[in-house]
Amino acid sequence: MPVRQLPEQIVNRIAAGEVVERPASVVKELVENAIDAGASRIDIFTGGGGRRKIAITDDGGGMTAADLALAVERHATSKLDDEDLLQIRTLGFRGEALPSIGSVARLSITTRHKSEPHAWALAVDCGDKSPIVPAALNQGTRVEVADLFHATPARLKFLKTDRTEAEAIREVVRRLAMARPDIAFTLAGEERAPVTWAATLPGAPGQLTRLGDILGADFRSHAIAVRSERDHVMIEGFAAAPALTRANALGQYLFVNGRPVRDKLILGAVRAAYADYLPRDRHPVVALFVTLDPREVDANVHPAKTEVRFRNAGLVRALIIHALKEGLAREGRRTAANDGGATIAAFRPAFTPQPRPANWDWQRSPSAPVMPHFGGSFPSAAPSPAATSFGLAESTQSAFDVGTPRADLRLHEQPAAPDLLDRPLGAARTQIHDTYIVAQTRDGLVIVDQHAAHERIVYERLKASLAAHGVQRQILLIPDIVELDEATVEALLARSDELASFGLAIESFGPGAVAVRETPSLLGKINASALLRDLAEHMEEWGEALPLERRLMHVAATMACHGSVRAGRRLKPEEMNALLREMEDTPNSGQCNHGRPTYVELKLADVEKLFGRR
Repeated sequence: MPVRQLPEQIVNRIAAGEVVERPASVVKELVENAIDAGASRIDIFTGGGGRRKIAITDDGGGMTAADLALAVERHATSKLDDEDLLQIRTLGFRGEALPSIGSVARLSITTRHKSEPHAWALAVDCGDKSPIVPAALNQGTRVEVADLFHATPARLKFLKTDRTEAEAIREVVRRLAMARPDIAFTLAGEERAPVTWAATLPGAPGQLTRLGDILGADFRSHAIAVRSERDHVMIEGFAAAPALTRANALGQYLFVNGRPVRDKLILGAVRAAYADYLPRDRHPVVALFVTLDPREVDANVHPAKTEVRFRNAGLVRALIIHALKEGLAREGRRTAANDGGATIAAFRPAFTPQPRPANWDWQRSPSAPVMPHFGGSFPSAAPSPAATSFGLAESTQSAFDVGTPRADLRLHEQPAAPDLLDRPLGAARTQIHDTYIVAQTRDGLVIVDQHAAHERIVYERLKASLAAHGVQRQILLIPDIVELDEATVEALLARSDELASFGLAIESFGPGAVAVRETPSLLGKINASALLRDLAEHMEEWGEALPLERRLMHVAATMACHGSVRAGRRLKPEEMNALLREMEDTPNSGQCNHGRPTYVELKLADVEKLFGRR
């Protein structure tokens, strides 16, 4: 078959296959156009999951009749002034969205520029453009897309249910609304009740308000402000305390220069920053905004612009980890303290009143007391079997015998020092079940899991020792020779200095081989071949040597677990208070190494409400 030039209509449909993947892709492109047009309010309506109808209205700058005619042509855009793809400051820049959408659906655009006496309208039906005609509209633009994939019906088979497609649209709008809290968004449709996110004030408070409106009140109450800046790269946003987690990474929202992205580098940095706080099967909830010079990031690496490539990826990763760790360390005790409300709720008895039978007789009720006979003053009645078995008879009190309380009451012999009551974790008052320390503060009480608390203390000591004195190494009597492909060997040798800082000394052993001469002592006897292969795979995917650092930290965490105070050990009063003081001086003491809370604080006001005193 000879080479031939494809018709423009086919070219547009091929481009649509990359840009228009599903209805949510159309909404993303059109809302980004509205944002780039300077809109302060954007209204989105969808019908049939977006396949039957999509309508987006904004109050942006609008277009003139001449601009409207060019807008539906391929690679026509107003967002590249000097044709420099390294200076992209807008969400869109390729000029492919409108012609691609118009090639597979029925597209209509109505727009009005402030310099025009009236609006103009244009329709594109599966690639066929109609003449531009006058129309009625206030300043701004209204874009309607009907019968999506009408020209390529085979694509309809790959769409999911209307509800699933509507949820994908909702997620796209949520991400764009998080990126621009200064813009009001309204999302409505046949599949959902209308939701409006009002524009907020500029700055961090307004940003947190928008994030709270979208992610919920739990995120707002657990949010920790994070910020870090170096070499004209700024990381800011909010991260949820470790008490709020998800079962997957879908709660991690990342933005680069206002663009929502899914970047492996940033996701890996978030995971590394929370490694000391969360169990392996839990994921944090974060919203991070990366701002840097457009020349330092390439946004033109993915058709849907959902991925980016950083020129200095190491700097971005380091700043993200530093910002998150600094914020978590600063608010380390909030995580356990915030669980007090949930703890109080767990104490409340769940009472569901039962309907009373029609023939109910209080004298035969299981709760009826056994009444004595006072000389005929009360009707004499023989106690029913139910009353004898379940009433307030003496024999039934044995049901409340739960055994001897396991609590160390020795601290009650001496009053708590007033200065200790003012400390964050208060003064130890007793130990119950040889596992939990109960401490008293000025305005409440604190319950501490002694094993989890001491585990965190020992772990932080081990980490500090590793940072101060380095990783102890063990020299192999006979070096391990590991054979790998040449590209992998080059990647490992390029990071040999970094690996050496973690106690792994390697050197070249000819083409396609590496000699391992020293390994970290903490790891004991290891499979050097498996370790190097894991490191190489991780470097290829993430560009860093995290697995080795994780292995060392995992060993340190295991050592801390086995070297800490065990549950079931009775502590002396001075030991309890010493543990509380160490917790106050230890960073990240709100959780143990496995992500569990080390203590729970209950305010006196909440306890009084529990007993109806307030």
